Amino acid sequence: MSQTATRDRSALGTDTQLDVELRKVFKVYNGETAVRGIDLNIHSGEFFSILGPSGCGKTTTLRMIAGFEEPSGGEVMIRGKSMTGVPPYKRPVNTVFQSYALFSHLTVWDNVAFSLRLKSCGNAELRDRVGDALRLVKMDDFARRFPAQLSGGQQQRVALARALVNHPTVLLLDEPLGALDLKLRKEMQVELSNLHRELGLTFVMVTHDQEEALSLSDRIAVMSNGKIEQIGTPSEIYEHPKTAFVADFIGDTNLLKGRIESINAATLQVVTDNHLRIEARPETPWDNSNSPEVFVSIRPEKVHLELSAPANPVNCYEGTLKHVMYLGTHVDYQVDLTTGDRITVLQPNRSDRLLALGTSVYVYWAAEDCLALTPQE
Repeated sequence: MSQTATRDRSALGTDTQLDVELRKVFKVYNGETAVRGIDLNIHSGEFFSILGPSGCGKTTTLRMIAGFEEPSGGEVMIRGKSMTGVPPYKRPVNTVFQSYALFSHLTVWDNVAFSLRLKSCGNAELRDRVGDALRLVKMDDFARRFPAQLSGGQQQRVALARALVNHPTVLLLDEPLGALDLKLRKEMQVELSNLHRELGLTFVMVTHDQEEALSLSDRIAVMSNGKIEQIGTPSEIYEHPKTAFVADFIGDTNLLKGRIESINAATLQVVTDNHLRIEARPETPWDNSNSPEVFVSIRPEKVHLELSAPANPVNCYEGTLKHVMYLGTHVDYQVDLTTGDRITVLQPNRSDRLLALGTSVYVYWAAEDCLALTPQE
């Protein structure tokens, strides 16, 4: 299996060509608003992911790009052209579904050729395009098999070939790897990344899998309750979340609620609900006009754990070790502080000796690793 090469994400998104634009797009079902006036620009050649929990509106957004749903308000643009009233089969997009949606009575070859035959594609061109699509996904040796004779990963490759054979401007991926087991999903993530790089097409993927979005995407839009909370590169989303929801949804974090006690040039002094005093840095400019309510977020890998109190640290607290989870490469420690707060610490596994439950410990972290975030709107 070939490995994914590192992409220079700093060079992406500089192309002025926008393949997909959403302008103040709403979707209302039976009086319930599923998508709340979102704006979105996706550049040519990007691998763009829409990430969020179930019911957040991400699949509805993808379906409006595909044309399976019409917006209740706003406009969907593809390559600068409005898609209002344009049916799915006339849009320069193709969709790959989680369920594969292959025709069980047709061979792999005939599944991939199906849409070209509907377009009355000539025999020579049809053979070339179907052959090219199957070779691209490494399924040319399985052309005469039926879907029931294929593994889940092989069926997903056929679904990809069937979408790519139409030479779409944009490939839409609706939870494409959700039906696969963990090992196969990892393998297909590598294949998707390599395929995207080879083709240079715009990929738009919907997923609830944070790791999948972080590893594959050039940029990510995090959605909640029909709204976009934040758009950014994977590192921006993880290291610099703008809201408590984004910090909590992307990866693991220690999230504590409190109120601002004082503000200085670089940091905020926060007192949590359990009277823990924390020095944190604001992720966005903060002044007295902001709400005094705040969340502080500290990633577990940014927290240090010691058996004795370190000299003059910021944000240092005493506690008791309540849970140890051995993860192979890392160890997950759960520490109950004397205030009643629980802090998760993720440390590299540098020894085969684990700390015993009930051990008195100290946890501490730097102020710059502790983010002060606004509550979710």
